[in-house]
Amino acid sequence: MDRLLTNVMLYWLTGTAGSSARLTRESAFGEALPCPSPVGVAVFAHDITLSVRPLAERMLTITHWTEFDRGGHFPALEVPGLFAGDVRAFFAGLR
Repeated sequence: MDRLLTNVMLYWLTGTAGSSARLTRESAFGEALPCPSPVGVAVFAHDITLSVRPLAERMLTITHWTEFDRGGHFPALEVPGLFAGDVRAFFAGLR
């Protein structure tokens, strides 16, 4: 419970809760907001939703896509090594 609360507080205290909820908002209202930035997607096998690449590519400029056979909705807590490695790989491709 402490790990989950810590995760939620990081979003709350850094003011990033709104941007992290963007996908939920877009899914609920069926509209995609413009996103001019390069996008990296990590699909974890046990997440509550699974991303469909062709659909995502119609709306976003995806420059990095990885699918994992483990991990869930909170990959930084569940599989931190996989998550951190993928974040590093995404940003290395932007240099």
